[in-house]
Amino acid sequence: MKTHIFLGLLFVGLWANAQIVYHDASQFALLGRATNSTLTRYERLPDSLQSKVRPVLWNLGQNTAGLAVRFRTNSTTVSAQWTVRFDNVMNHMALTGIKGLDLYCLEDTVWRFAGVGRPSGKENKATLVAHMEPKMREFLLYLPLYDGITDLQIGVDSLSEILLPAINLPVREKPIVFYGTSILQGGCATRPGMAHTNILSRWLNRETINLGFSGNGLLDVEIAEIMAHIDASVYVLDFAPNCQAARIDSLAERFYKIIRERQPHTPILFVENPVYPYSFYNKQVADDIASRNESINRIFHLLKEKGDKNIWLLKSENMIGHDGEATVDGEHFTDLGFMRYAEFLYPILQKHMGQ
Repeated sequence: MKTHIFLGLLFVGLWANAQIVYHDASQFALLGRATNSTLTRYERLPDSLQSKVRPVLWNLGQNTAGLAVRFRTNSTTVSAQWTVRFDNVMNHMALTGIKGLDLYCLEDTVWRFAGVGRPSGKENKATLVAHMEPKMREFLLYLPLYDGITDLQIGVDSLSEILLPAINLPVREKPIVFYGTSILQGGCATRPGMAHTNILSRWLNRETINLGFSGNGLLDVEIAEIMAHIDASVYVLDFAPNCQAARIDSLAERFYKIIRERQPHTPILFVENPVYPYSFYNKQVADDIASRNESINRIFHLLKEKGDKNIWLLKSENMIGHDGEATVDGEHFTDLGFMRYAEFLYPILQKHMGQ
């Protein structure tokens, strides 16, 4: 009995004195990419588009919104070192959301928040979680929403192992593909895991692909072509916040057709423009939102009349509640707004993703 106690204390002591060893995250699974044909690992657009799309769109494609690293380890500590591409700063979004990391741990089939990596600048180092029992766990590490990553190292105890995931969660087959604007990219979640695409990925345990481009969800045909080559379970088209009615009228059907011609049966969900809280007072904004939504409805009903039975329209009235408390600036969502939006989308996606 004394021998067992001694060995147990010795084992605990060894773990307590273990050093952190860093491992290049490129050896682990990377979720959330629309294509593997990127210039560097942590990008969202294929290298073939570098000279074909607008420079601002290309740069936004280097933001890592929706990307996540999957691994498992029996370490008592998980740390990270990461270098961001742009070192972006915004006056309405927390740095942890812009260029921080966000760690989740799998408990049975449920993902639970474990810790956040707070950024300090271009070069960053942080302990995400510490003092855990040394047992094998599955982890999901979200990357920054509004910056890029050029290097990422995951730190674990020297006495531990860090391995590829043993469980296929979130399920990687037939991801949900989202297209949209700054809100869809994650503005202005306080940490990456609180973007609604990432929330839904955890709740549905299905990989999601985030093709949100801040200020640039302008129905570029090149993005539709990327989406069309993904064997998705559902496509979510959430472009209205960047597209005025005339642009929707002229480009939305073409964007849709590029996807539909290659994916004739996959459900496509059109999303109305959110009802921004400040539009309650600003009549010009309210009229503009109404005009955009009228255009989306017109396109949607036209396509239905042409016989497409696998399209749906998400109305915006109940999207983020009615108390006006779900945004940071009257438009971009806070964590509360993203949670409400995820709750709104969840049953719709759950219903259609299995078709």
